[in-house]
Amino acid sequence: MTNGEQAITGQAVDWDAAAASFDDEPDHGLRDPEVRRAWASRLGSWLPERASDVVDLGCGTGSLSLLAAEQGHRVTGVDRSPVMVDLARAKLAGRDAVFLVGDAAAPPVGEERFDVVLVRHLLWALPDPGRVLRHWRGLLRPGGRFVLVEGVWGTDGVGLAADRLTGLLAPLVGHVRVERLSDDELLWGKAVDDERYAVVATA
Repeated sequence: MTNGEQAITGQAVDWDAAAASFDDEPDHGLRDPEVRRAWASRLGSWLPERASDVVDLGCGTGSLSLLAAEQGHRVTGVDRSPVMVDLARAKLAGRDAVFLVGDAAAPPVGEERFDVVLVRHLLWALPDPGRVLRHWRGLLRPGGRFVLVEGVWGTDGVGLAADRLTGLLAPLVGHVRVERLSDDELLWGKAVDDERYAVVATA
């Protein structure tokens, strides 16, 4: 997602066409070493310390998947865009990672279960986030966790507020922690004044 800077939904964008320039955004491509380190540090604090199975839904070009793999986790990435998936496969060549083309809201992973469901800037664009979260809950092993990075962007309120997301998660998990991200300029490669946050929720 493009941080919600335009009033768009995932269905309104040709993500295959957008793939070539997707990593140009500082927080997408993580090409700046400081931005990359900032995301690696945050992700390391959100993911389990032990090697775990992580499913990265709406993985795009695989930047967060790469950070997770570098931290010793086994990654399955899912994205609707075949071009994004091709870029992710190239980015993680030789890593313990598999990428699938499919609907992140209902990922094509069969009966496989994961220790972490990792999602960044996707849930806000889905028409029924509560239903999607219930489906994703079924992907988690006992004691697994959600790591959800979301926000409300711009002056028109596009996005998903933290209080709404935590309310949707409450019936599904035992513990929810919200971490504000707006004040950390390194994550975004610039100063931001909108609501950006991560939710780590343990089943």
